[in-house]
Amino acid sequence: MLGGAALRKLRVIDKEHDEGIMRFIYNVMLPCFILDKMLGAEVLKNPQTLATGIAIGFFGILAGTCFGYIVGKIIGLTHGHGIRTFALASGTQNYGFTAVPVIQILWGAPAIAVLFVHNIGVELAIWSFGVMLISGERGMNWRRLINGPIIAVILGLILVSLRIDHLITGPARTAMSMMGIGAFPIAIFMTGASIIDLVGTERPSLKIAIGASLVRLLITPALLIAIAKFLPLSLELRQVLVVQAAMPAALAPILLARLYGGRPAVAVQVVIVTTVLSLFTLPWILAFGIRFLNLTPLTQ
Repeated sequence: MLGGAALRKLRVIDKEHDEGIMRFIYNVMLPCFILDKMLGAEVLKNPQTLATGIAIGFFGILAGTCFGYIVGKIIGLTHGHGIRTFALASGTQNYGFTAVPVIQILWGAPAIAVLFVHNIGVELAIWSFGVMLISGERGMNWRRLINGPIIAVILGLILVSLRIDHLITGPARTAMSMMGIGAFPIAIFMTGASIIDLVGTERPSLKIAIGASLVRLLITPALLIAIAKFLPLSLELRQVLVVQAAMPAALAPILLARLYGGRPAVAVQVVIVTTVLSLFTLPWILAFGIRFLNLTPLTQ
């Protein structure tokens, strides 16, 4: 992320490059990575894991956004002055580009496969409830859910459920793996470039910084870890929830605020504050969650 920010400032990566790079990551590299991790994942043959993963992804965002709305009211935000954008931004964790490398290190491919199923629920919540919240409208464009990652997840689930995923081998599988492995390093690099563009777009607000930190780095992590502790979930889904609990705010609400008449500067502040603080809070939340749930990382 720091490298992306630095090269943006040095004009090595211009803003004009962003759309093409992100399209390639989102529509080519990321689907290759998803399929490579899902094929052969035995955990995806469990219907209960699939159903609970999608449901928790969906309702987790709704719960986080409700907490964000309550805290937004407490700190004095109102309709027309950023409360809806604040609620969604503080209630939505980074469920992709930052989460995947952490899950890869801690738990390996089975947990990553479950993460992508969980993310279907997250995407559904963002593009339905999230759009309606920020725009104030009751409808949404469901076509936005037809994208590379969602198609890759559905295709992976079909291949695994039909038990023909083992047939994808040889050069095709190697090419898929090689193409996918670069998705997240490049995406994190571009995230740094994007964030540095947004710094200074609006005067920082201390109450937004404090409120976002409470929701994203304290209240919601406690909820997700409690869900992982007390609900009868698969091991892989519990592993996913621990990492999701530690994540900073996602970038998606910035895009939604721009598209649907929200306050992008509010979402930017939430992302920047929680991302910077997560450098310190992420290892502590992970360590607590791992001990509380009696999990064992691959590195131990």
